[in-house]
Amino acid sequence: MVKEHHVRVYKSEENLPREDQLAFKIAKVATDPVAVTDEVTDMVINRVIDNASVAIASLNRAPIVAARAQALTHGPTTGGKGSKVFGIGERVSPEWAAWANGVAVRELDYHDTFLAADYSHPGDNIPPILAVAQHAGSSGQDLIRGIATGYEIQVNLVKAICLHKHKIDHVAHLGPSAAAGIGTLLGLDAETIFQSVGQALHTTTATRQSRKGEISTWKAHAPAFAGKMAVEAVDRAMRGQTSPVPIYEGEDGVIAWMLDGPDASYMVPLPTPGEAKRAILDTYTKEHSAEYQAQAWIDLARKLHGAHPEVTDPANVKSVLIKTSHHTHYVIGSGANDPQKYSPTASRETLDHSIPYIFTVALQDGAWHHVDSYSPERAARPDTVELWHKVSTVEDPEWTRRYHSLDIAEKAFGGSVEITLTDGTVITDEIAVADAHPLGARPFAREQYVNKFRTLAAGLVEEAEIERFLDAAARLPELAAGELDQLNITAAPGVIDFGAAPKGLF
Repeated sequence: MVKEHHVRVYKSEENLPREDQLAFKIAKVATDPVAVTDEVTDMVINRVIDNASVAIASLNRAPIVAARAQALTHGPTTGGKGSKVFGIGERVSPEWAAWANGVAVRELDYHDTFLAADYSHPGDNIPPILAVAQHAGSSGQDLIRGIATGYEIQVNLVKAICLHKHKIDHVAHLGPSAAAGIGTLLGLDAETIFQSVGQALHTTTATRQSRKGEISTWKAHAPAFAGKMAVEAVDRAMRGQTSPVPIYEGEDGVIAWMLDGPDASYMVPLPTPGEAKRAILDTYTKEHSAEYQAQAWIDLARKLHGAHPEVTDPANVKSVLIKTSHHTHYVIGSGANDPQKYSPTASRETLDHSIPYIFTVALQDGAWHHVDSYSPERAARPDTVELWHKVSTVEDPEWTRRYHSLDIAEKAFGGSVEITLTDGTVITDEIAVADAHPLGARPFAREQYVNKFRTLAAGLVEEAEIERFLDAAARLPELAAGELDQLNITAAPGVIDFGAAPKGLF
C-alpha cells in the first residue's frame, strides 16, 4: 500500500538521517525487486510506441536537427557500445542520445502527460533510460523495470510537490525520476541511486520562463537536458562522487529556497516495499499535438464545428468565453496576460500554449493537425484572427476544484464554453476530459497507439521498418540483453538531410 512520507525543511544541526531523506526513500523504491505487473508492462510498450511516434514526426524540425548534430559529434565511450539516435543508425555516447532523443520526443508537445499538484510529461523518462539500456546492453525486462520506476517517482513527486507556483520548471521532478529509473535498470545499490537523485535534482532546477511569453525552442530542450543530467549524475555517482545533502530538506536546499520555504510541509506518496509500481496507469497520452489542457478543448471545438457551423464565421460571433481551471486560464489562457497568445506571428511553441488560438482553429476546421494547424498561413488567416480575438478565458472555481481532485473519476481538464452570437443567441457546452483520456469518449488502447505511430511515420519511414519496429516493441519483454537497438527507428532514405545541420562548437 502507498505510504505518504512527511517532507519538511531541517536545520543543519538537526542532522536528518539519510534513511529519512526523500532522495534516499526514492532510492529505496528504485531498488525494490518487486515484479512489474502485466498491465504496467503493456502500458510501457504503449508509451514506447507513443514516444517513437512523436519523435519520428519531429525529425526535420530545427531543434531536433540541431540536437542530433550535437549528439553525432560525441561517439560511443569505452564503457559500453553506445546508444542509437532516433531516425538514424549511428551510435553516440548515451548522455548525448538522451539529449537528441529527448528533444525529438518533446518537440511537438504530443506525448503523455500527468497533471496534479504540478505538471509533467512522464514519457520524458524513456529517452535517457533507453539510451543507457542500449549502451549497457540491458534486456527488455530491465528496460521495463527502469521505465516503471521512472514513471512511479515522477508521478508521485508531481502529486505532492508544486513547482510551478514558484516558477520552477516541471523538469525538476524529471531529473530525479530519470536517475532513479536508470538506477533500477542497472541494478544499482540504494546509496549510488541516492547520490544520483540528489545530483540530478541539483542540476535541473530552472525557471519557468521557458514556458512564458514568447516561448522559444528551449521548451523542447528542457526535459532532454534533465535526462542528460540524470545520465551524467548516475555516471558520477557510480564513480563514488556525492551530492548535496539533504538536497530536498536542507536549510539551503531546494524546498527552503526554491519552493515553499523553511516552513514547508509536503506529504509525498511512495509505494511500500513489495508494492507494484503502477503510477504509469494514472497517466494519459495526447491525441492532438498541443499542450495537454488543450486536448479536451480541441475535442469540444470539433463537436461544435459540426453541431453549430454558424460559429465558425466571426461575423456571426460576438464573443467566446471559456470557463476553466486556474491552470488553463493563467498558463495557456488569457489570464497569462501574454499578448503573444493572440499574435498571428507567434512561434509554434507559443501557439500550442494558447487556448484562444487552438480553440478557434479547431472550431473553424473541425480537425487538428500537428503541422498544418500551426502553419504561419493558418495562423494569419484574417477570419481566424478576427474570431481568435473574440475568445477569452476565466477561472471557474468548480473546474479548478475538479482539476485538483484526487478522485480520478471527477478529475477534469476541461470546462464550459459560452458562445454569444451577434443575434443574441447563446450556445453553451462543456467537456470534462479529452476523448482519448481513460474516462473519455474514445480512450486510447494499443490500437490507437499503433495508429498514431503509423499516421506520424507515414512518408518518413518505409513500411517494412514500421512493421519491424512495431513487432519489436510488442515483444519488448522478450528482448534479450543487447537487443534493445531494435527499438530504434531508421528514417527512409532521403528524409534526413545531414548537410542541412547547423554548425556549432563541437
